[in-house]
Parts: sequence; C-alpha cells; structure tokens
Amino acid sequence: MSKVCINIAWPYANGPIHLGHVAGSLLPPDIFRRYNLLLGNEVLMVGGSDQHGTPITISAEKCGMTPEAYADKYHEINKKAIEDLNIHYFFNKTHCPVHFEVVQDVFKKLMDKGYIYVKETEQYFCPKCNRFLPDRYVEGVCPKCGAEKTRSDQCDSCGTTFEPGDLKEPYCTLCGSTPEIRPTKHFFLKLSAFTDKLIDYVKDKDYWRSNVKTFTQNWLQGEGLTDRAITRDMSWGVPIPIEGWDDKVIYVWFDAVIGYLSASVEYSRQIGKPDYWKEYWQNPDCKHYYFIGKDNIPFHSIIWPAILMGLGDMQLPYDIPANEYLMIGGGKLSKSRGGAIDIPSVLEKYDADVVRYYLSAVMPDTHDSEFTWEDFQTKVNTELVANLGNFFHRSLDFAKKNFGTIPAGEMDPEVTKAIEDVVKEFDDLVGRCDFKKGLKAVMNLSSFGNKYFNDAAPWKLVKEDKDACGKVMHNVLRIVQALSVLSWPYVPAAAEKVWGFLGNEGTIEAAGLGAASKDVVTGQQLNDSVPVFKKLDIPELKEANKPKENKQQEQPKTFTGPFADFRRLDIRVGTIVSVEDHPEAEKLYVLKVNLGEEDGPRQLVTNIKSLFPKDYMMGRRLLVISNLKKAKFRGVESFGMLMAADDETVGGNSVALLKPSTDVPDGTKLNCGLENSSSRIELKQFEAVKIKMSSVVDGKFMGKDIKLPANAPKRVTAIIDGDEIMALGDGKDCVITVDEDSPILDGADVR
Repeated sequence: MSKVCINIAWPYANGPIHLGHVAGSLLPPDIFRRYNLLLGNEVLMVGGSDQHGTPITISAEKCGMTPEAYADKYHEINKKAIEDLNIHYFFNKTHCPVHFEVVQDVFKKLMDKGYIYVKETEQYFCPKCNRFLPDRYVEGVCPKCGAEKTRSDQCDSCGTTFEPGDLKEPYCTLCGSTPEIRPTKHFFLKLSAFTDKLIDYVKDKDYWRSNVKTFTQNWLQGEGLTDRAITRDMSWGVPIPIEGWDDKVIYVWFDAVIGYLSASVEYSRQIGKPDYWKEYWQNPDCKHYYFIGKDNIPFHSIIWPAILMGLGDMQLPYDIPANEYLMIGGGKLSKSRGGAIDIPSVLEKYDADVVRYYLSAVMPDTHDSEFTWEDFQTKVNTELVANLGNFFHRSLDFAKKNFGTIPAGEMDPEVTKAIEDVVKEFDDLVGRCDFKKGLKAVMNLSSFGNKYFNDAAPWKLVKEDKDACGKVMHNVLRIVQALSVLSWPYVPAAAEKVWGFLGNEGTIEAAGLGAASKDVVTGQQLNDSVPVFKKLDIPELKEANKPKENKQQEQPKTFTGPFADFRRLDIRVGTIVSVEDHPEAEKLYVLKVNLGEEDGPRQLVTNIKSLFPKDYMMGRRLLVISNLKKAKFRGVESFGMLMAADDETVGGNSVALLKPSTDVPDGTKLNCGLENSSSRIELKQFEAVKIKMSSVVDGKFMGKDIKLPANAPKRVTAIIDGDEIMALGDGKDCVITVDEDSPILDGADVR
C-alpha cells in the first residue's frame, strides 16, 4: 500500500465551471483517485476555488457585491456541481484563514532565506480606469509570433512570457484605452536562483507528457529564469505579512499554487490530525500528481517546484499530466473568452455518468479535442448504451429470469484470458494517466462480452440444455463483474448498481481491482436489474435537422387604440448560447441567442461588452426584439436587439438586462396576450414605445394600478400608454424583471 497525493487545478470563482474544466482537470484526477483506491492505496486529494485577483473584484463591482460574497457564491455553485458529477475531494478556497496563514508563512520563510526581495518595477496602469492592470486585463500583439489578443504575461500560442512593455499595441480590456507604464515597488521571487536545480529536476522526467516536458525545458534552456513579482497593487487577496505594505497583496499566481499545501493543512485540522499532511508532503515515498490544463504548465513545473525547493524537505511534483483544450466550434471552452457550457445546466438534463463517459472518451489528453452535441449524443447512444449498457442489461436480465441465482459453471479459459489481458492493460494505462485508452480497453472487453453472449445464443441453449446454458451464463456474469469493477473510475454510479445487481455485498472500492479477475459466486442471489444507461434524444438536434419549410411573407398589420405602438413589436424570450468578441470593434459582442427557431440561434451585435463579462452573459436568459430590421455593425450583421433597463435618466448610470420571471420556453412571445405583428420594424418604431422598470408597492407601479399574475416578482417592467399601463409578459404567469441584486433604480427606461 502506497500514499498518493493528488492535486487538482483550482477553478477560478468567477462563474460556474464548464465542460472544459471537467475534461481538462477535474475528471482525470477523480478517475486516477478511484483507480488508486482499487489498488488499496491511501489517497489525499485536494483543490478548491481560486478566489483572488482583479477579475473577481471587477465582476463583483458590476453585480453590486463584495469580492468575498461574489467569490463565495461561485465557490458553492462549483462545489455542488463537482459533487453532482460524483467527483469527490477536499474542496477548499483561497480566501480563508488557514490559507492566509500558510501563504504568509511560506512568504516569510522564503524571504528569510533570501529568495524574496523588494524591487521597483514597471507595471501597466490605465489612466481612464485609474488602476494598475493585472496581466489578464492588458492584451495586445505577441512580439514573437504576432498572435493577437495576447495577454500581457504570456502568449498562449507560442508560450513566450512577457514583462510590462514587451507587448505590442497594448490596450486595457476594460475600457479599450492604451495603458501607461508606471513605476511601483513589489516583492519578487528569486526564480533565477533555482535554474540549475530545476534543470536537474526535469532531466529524468521521461514519463512526463511531451507537451509538459518540452514546454518546461524550453523555459529553462532559453534565456534562463527571470525573477518574478509576487505582489500587486490592490486590496483583494492575501495580505503581505510585513508592516507598511497595506496597499498591496500577495498576487494570485503565487498564493494559488500554495493552495495545494494549505488545503492539505486545512483538511488535516478538520479530521483532528493536525500533522497528517506531513505524511504526504514530507514523505519521500509519496508521489505527487498535479492535474491541470496546458495553460498552467509553467506554474506547476517551474514556479511551484522552485517554491518547494526554497522551503526544503518538501515533495516535488512526480507527474504533471496536463491536458490540452476541449474546443467547441474551433475555440477553447473558457469562462473569460466565452463559449462555455456550464456544468449545473448540463446536469439538469443529463445523468452525471453519461457526461463523465463522454468527456472520458474525448478527453484532450495529448491534443485538443472538439465537443459537439451531435457527437455527445452519438457516442453515448452507440457506445455507452448500445455496447456497455446493452451487455449489462441483457446479461443480468436473462440470468435473473432463467436462473434467479448465479448458475454453476467452470471458468472458461477464453473468458479468463480476455479479462486478465484487459485488467493488465487497464492497470498499465490508467496507472500512467492514459485515461482515454484505459476506457477504450474497458469498452473492448464489453464488445468481447457481447460477442461471447451472441455466439453462445443462450436464448436458444436454455431450451435445449439448461445446464450448458448455465455454464455460459456463469462466464457471462464473470465479464459483467469485471466490467463493473473496471468501469467504476469512469461511471461510478452505474458500476455500483451493476455490482449490486450481481448480489455482491459491500462496495467496489472495498473489493478492489482484484475483484475484476475473481470468479463469481455460484448460487449467489441475483437482484432485479434495470438498464443503467438511457439513450439520448436531444430535442435541439431533432429540431435542427427538421426540413425547412417555405414561409409565406406575412402582411404588415396595423393597430389602433391603446398600446398600438407596442403591438408592432415581436418580443421573444431567448437564451444566449455563444458570446464572442466582435472581430473589428473592441466594445462590441457578437451573440448567438436561441429563440426556438428552426434556423438555429439568432446573431445579435451589442455594445454592452464594457458592462458585462462573458461568463455573466453566457447561458443567460433575456429578451430580444425579434422583428427589428437587419443591421450591420462594422461588417457583422445583427438580426434583432436585446432589451435592457437603463437608469441614467433617473440619477444613476447603470444598465440591467431584462429576464423572464418564470422558466418559459425559448421563443415565448411577450405580447401580453394581445395580437401583435412580426413584420420588420425600424428602430424608431421601437423607441416610440414607453416601457419602464420599477418596483410594485401596494399594487401600484409608479403610482398607477397594475394587474399582475400571482407570485409576480417585486420589480417588473410595464408598458405605459397615456393613462393606460400593462405589465410586460406573456399574458399568463410570466412577467419581466431584473436580477435581484441589480443596482438599477425604479423608473428606469427600457431600451
């Protein structure tokens, strides 16, 4: 029995985790943890929420929240999402007393040893925003490879790292203006002192993935390591444990990697064994694994090992199996750059095991992989359901109906060899973190089982020779048992069910990897079974593949009387499914919004980029004027306009996106139950309609009586036409509101 320490990259607490996080750095360590538990190893697995840095403060400001409240909100959301995926580890956070204590202790120890010192440096400062800008808030052109939208600390395309001033054509991503370079004093980590030690540390890591070793060696063998600032001019973060530095904090990249150690200390204290962490961190026989995305390689293969070397008597990373990117539509899944598919939303529709299986099958281990809903449905239906699920169900159902218990039989050498070969292959592949090939080995055994079942034709044999059929089924159930054990790291909930259907007691973890090769117990009572996987039928794909119908041109409608101007509008509920930067305009987003239309999502161009980050926009439900005439903004067409409340005219300066108060389908018309037009209109016709946002007090909206459905929110949107007033909604239970924490003032105009 060995000790293994598994360290997991810390998702940034600036939004819900997405499929890219899971495929890249959350699911692989859980597979590895379960594999080690099958071997009987002791495992300490830690990680948590990265809560510090400027992105949190900016997002919190926009939501009217404190940075701590904002970060804790997404910490809890992501913690639950990870648990719902059946991924289990000690999930800590960087904004907590123990983390502060450990980071400050590391800081002081390194400074006492001469590895941290003070130096005046230059940093980007935005005069318009009146703040120093962290690396990710300055972008420009890479001076080495020419890549655009390159962040000021590192180029994702060529791996080059930068100092302030290196980037060509820099601009502030918050306001678009050109930043200045200003002097400021900071603490620096003396990385240059560790160059030789790190070169020696890396040279025997032939078992590292080529992307990790090559990237690391290029860093070390280039111009050598340069010392790196570890503090920043801001107030949100770990305080510097030195007097007179209250206006700065320890920077997030330094404090976040120390989180692995602080989480281990926190966990040890919580279980009542304060020194338990030392059995892993100061034990030369304990191997440390770090599961990360490729953009975090240098922080884990160079900077963190240097910190550990500086401390002394600490275990360095044994392996860093960094994954590449999961892509969608050719772009990286990323909260900061848009395109993310968040896990809470995915798990509302799909079983966790199904998501785990697909992401394991397309895991971007050595190269980027592409996610599509079509591939998701195809792989689940043709592999997981038709192969593994089918074998489980047909075998267990047939055995239960015809025998009730596990029938007597000798171990067929062909089956024994097939199981032993796969167990050996599984052990080798998963043991070196080759999880995708490990899953393939499991599925190959399932294919063997289906063929063995078909060739024996037990449905015929049972009528001719029940004893001979029993011997066949004995071996079939051996394969079922082996598959339940081997599939447990990938689809744990289903595997445990199958283990129970066989009549086995206890858990797969307790039984261990050896149970895959063991014989089943003759006479053991079989339990009633049900299919453990269901075929997917994704409605959106079915709609997208429907043949297009020819639509007759609708004749324009004319309206008279109250709300005549409003009735010209075709307002619909939609969901944002894509958020991209406009290729030619720094202040514009290009959105794709699902309005439930056969032609797919609508494309909208909007100027709210400076107000709302992409992670706030992605997946958001909102209102769209769907019959506005097509417009073009800097070469990109827009087929509608989203609606927002703007309180600038009543003393504030805020914008709030509108949303439905109930979960109505995409495409729902917000015509208040009136007949309306879908004929194309001009912007001026929309502007002729007076719509306001306000609170309802004692049944009155801005002093006027208003009729609302039961359970309507406190704040609603209403159309005002002279003395007439009507709540904007679908004429049933849905009305239009804003987020509860929105700073929007009563009386705001809707535009």
